[in-house]
Amino acid sequence: MFGRAARGGLAQRQRGPAGSDWSPYGRFEDAARAYFLHADVALEAVGGVLGRRRVRGFTLERVVDLTESGASVWQEAAVCDGRRLILWHSEETADEQAPGTTVLDSSVQVLPLGSIRHVGMRTMVGRDAAGRRVDRGVHVVLATSTPHELNPVPGGDPEAPIAAARFRPEAFRFSKSLEDGGPGQIARLISFGRLLGRLVPG
Repeated sequence: MFGRAARGGLAQRQRGPAGSDWSPYGRFEDAARAYFLHADVALEAVGGVLGRRRVRGFTLERVVDLTESGASVWQEAAVCDGRRLILWHSEETADEQAPGTTVLDSSVQVLPLGSIRHVGMRTMVGRDAAGRRVDRGVHVVLATSTPHELNPVPGGDPEAPIAAARFRPEAFRFSKSLEDGGPGQIARLISFGRLLGRLVPG
């Protein structure tokens, strides 16, 4: 997905503080170190699953929540190696017994691309002041065949109050906008969605 010129040039780029724009970085490692507050945890978790396989595409997300107890950082990476989708996320949780009173809850999930049944992508397209096309946002949805939630359907018979059950499949959602991520991350998420659309078995 990323050409040699992009990888060679961006590898030398100086990284800013955590939370910097990750979209200029073609390599997952460089993007994670520029963007994540706990990059070493993310790289170890994803790298342990990747092994020697090459990263074909990825998208990153980071949200800072302000609560009564202070700021909490939620981080996520979705990485595709051409055969699997590797999902990592972390969240800081309160632990009065730990130094600093917080611990990092880190988890990784691996989905074979064959388990994805639907890839949906919606883009918001506008124009700038000069009339040129501008991608203003993108939403990507990946749905699997795994049941995530069963919702009962009420029946009309008092002896059979539940007529059926509707199941909602497990789904993963990613979004970027001009306010949340900027044009670079919008473009990267569009590329990631297109990559998955090509790779998911028909």
